[in-house]
Amino acid sequence: MLRITIANNMKRTTALVDENTTLREVLESNEFDASKGVLHIDSAPINPGDMNKTFAELGYDGTPNKDRAFLSLVTKADNA
Repeated sequence: MLRITIANNMKRTTALVDENTTLREVLESNEFDASKGVLHIDSAPINPGDMNKTFAELGYDGTPNKDRAFLSLVTKADNA
C-alpha cells in the first residue's frame, strides 16, 4: 500500500492505495479535477500519458522511500 497525499489550491487529502492504481483513478476517487491545472508528482510535472500509468509503473512499489507520493494539482488563476 502507498500513502498518497493529494493537494490543490483549496484542499488536501491523504489516500491509501495499491501500487497498481493509476494516477487518474486516485484523483477521480478523491474528487480532484485534473483538467483544471498541471499535475505534479513529488514536485516533478508528469509527462503526457502518465495519468493512465500505475504508481508501480512510475517507480512507487511500496518499499521504503517508494511507499508514499505527493500529488499536487497546481491551478493557474485567470488573472495570474
